[in-house]
Amino acid sequence: MAKKKEAYLFLSAMLRAREPGMLSREKAERMLDAPSFEECAKLLTDCGYEDMSQKKAGEIEQLLAERRAALGRELESMVPEKALVDFFRVKYDYHNAKVILKAEAQNLDESALLSPSGRVKPEALLEAVREDDFRELPKAFAAAVAEAKSILARTANPQLADFSLDKAYFGELKEIADAADSKFLRGYAAILADSTNLRSAVRTLRMGKDSGYLQEALVPGGSIEPRRLIAAGAEGLAALFESTRLSEAAALGAEAVKGGPLTKFELACDNAVNAYLAQAKLVGYGEEPVIAYQAAVENELTAVRMILTGRLAGITPQVIRERLRDLYA
Repeated sequence: MAKKKEAYLFLSAMLRAREPGMLSREKAERMLDAPSFEECAKLLTDCGYEDMSQKKAGEIEQLLAERRAALGRELESMVPEKALVDFFRVKYDYHNAKVILKAEAQNLDESALLSPSGRVKPEALLEAVREDDFRELPKAFAAAVAEAKSILARTANPQLADFSLDKAYFGELKEIADAADSKFLRGYAAILADSTNLRSAVRTLRMGKDSGYLQEALVPGGSIEPRRLIAAGAEGLAALFESTRLSEAAALGAEAVKGGPLTKFELACDNAVNAYLAQAKLVGYGEEPVIAYQAAVENELTAVRMILTGRLAGITPQVIRERLRDLYA
C-alpha cells in the first residue's frame, strides 16, 4: 500500500526546489541557437550538468546514463515507496535484456550499450543469460528473459523476442503501479501502454502488415483493449481515442497511415503523456510530484541527448527543434 501523503512532504519539497533548475524550453532554445556545439554544451552547466563541450557522442551517452542511475540511487534511499523508483528502473532492465540477447545470438560485444539504471546490474544479467540461470533475477523479469531467449533460439527472429519482452515490460509496469496503490501511477502506466499501442497500430497499418503482426506488437495495460485496436483499422483509429488524451495523436496517426509525416504524430504521442504528468504540478505533496519528477528527468535526458548529439553530428537546429518534446520545467 502507498504510504500516507505526509511521508512525502520533505521529498516533494526537495524535488520542487530542483524543478526551476531543470532544462526548460527556453533553455533548450538557447542551446539550439548557440553558434557552436561547444557553446551549446556549456549552457547545460546552468542546469547542473558537467561541462561536456569536449566530449564525443559515446562519452555523452555514458555521462547521461550515469546521471540517471545516480538519481535512482538517491531516490531509492529517500522515497517511502520503493515501487515508485522501480517503476522507472524496470525499463532499463528490459533494454539491457534486449541488448544482451541479441549480442549473445550474434556473438558480439555490445556492453557499451548497456545501462546502469536498472534494478539488475548489467553484469549480473549478462551472467544469467550466459549461464541460463535466472534464479537471482526478479521473478517476472526472469520469466520474461528466459522466454525471449527461447523464442530467439527457436525462431532466430529478434523482433519476436522484442515483442515478448515488451509485453512483459508493460505487464510489470502495471504490477508495480498496482502494488504501489497509486492512482496517478496506474494512470501513467496506462497512458504509456496506450501510446505504445497507438504507435504500433499506426506503424503496422502504414507498413501494410496484417492483424497477426499487430497482435504480436501490442502490449497489455492500456485503457484501450488490444482487440479493439485490431478491429479499428485505419478508419477507426481517431474515433477509438476520441475521448482520451491521445485524441490529437490518433487523428495525426490516421493521417500518417495514409502517408502523412510520422514526426508530428510521434511528437503528439509524447506530448499527450507529458500533459498527463503535468497534473502533478497541481499537487502540493505526495507520490505525484515524485513520479512526475522522475519522468521529467527522463524527458530532460532525452532532450539533452538529442540536442548535444544532434549538434555534434551537424544536424541543423531546426530539424532538432522539430523533434523536441514538451519539457516539464
